[in-house]
Amino acid sequence: MLQKIFIEDITALMMIGQHSQIYQNMSEELQSIVTFGQFKSMSDEYTQGVISFQVELKSNFDGITIMSWIDDSGLKGIQAAMDGSGTIVGLLLCPLERFPETDQQQTETTFKLPFRGEWFVFWGGHHVMNNYHYEHESQRYAVDLVQMKNGYTYQGDPMHSESYYAFGQDIIAAAEGKVFMSENDITDNTPVGVTNEDQPMGNYVIIDHGNSEYSIYAHLKQGSVTVNAGDQVSQGDLIGLCGNSGNSTEAHLHFQVSDNPDLFEDGSMSLNIKWEQEAAVIRGNTLDGGK
Repeated sequence: MLQKIFIEDITALMMIGQHSQIYQNMSEELQSIVTFGQFKSMSDEYTQGVISFQVELKSNFDGITIMSWIDDSGLKGIQAAMDGSGTIVGLLLCPLERFPETDQQQTETTFKLPFRGEWFVFWGGHHVMNNYHYEHESQRYAVDLVQMKNGYTYQGDPMHSESYYAFGQDIIAAAEGKVFMSENDITDNTPVGVTNEDQPMGNYVIIDHGNSEYSIYAHLKQGSVTVNAGDQVSQGDLIGLCGNSGNSTEAHLHFQVSDNPDLFEDGSMSLNIKWEQEAAVIRGNTLDGGK
């Protein structure tokens, strides 16, 4: 008989060797990827020497509860995803590589949040469980931002970009500077889920703030970009609307600061952002950009 578990119990059960309770609650898809024996062996090896796991994140997103833990060393992470029926639909044992030298540096420019109102940080932070960009030097400190209401990023048909709360919302300059480049003619992806890998940034704005610091705003709505190369902008100026263009699976803003305006040039480095009022732009947090 299946004994249901709560997502909060997963690491505790793993630590005391109750692997069968976890495995029985995994989705058929997960069980088709890993056998019980393989799961038990991996879990035992991964938790060896660990004293405890502490909760790093718990968040609800489009009907899925996501929870992550980090061990006492800070170098081992576990992340689980559970659907509304209590089925484990994702389970990740994730060694956490760190880059302390750049983690401890910050941009000379202070940036405000690049939006108005409340937005949710879907990806952001200083390890790969919180921020999948982190392992890539060129995007290490990038963040992906969405809008949510009652745990969902959309209302209505999820195949239409217009159903997403973030779609069409104002995107503002996070600091003053001169527009280096912009793009305004890339079609928003239809239906949602289709991506444009040939033009991964979609519609975008890149602003030069001096000191080799360039802010990058990607996946903007087609036809919404209000600035062109050479324009001077002030912090808080409207520069475009959130869209779903480029390599984007739903309406969101990709924001980062780099030492090079070309995100894809060899050697381009993402910079750790100095946020106004030390805003905690970390996965799972809801942030208020004001009016």
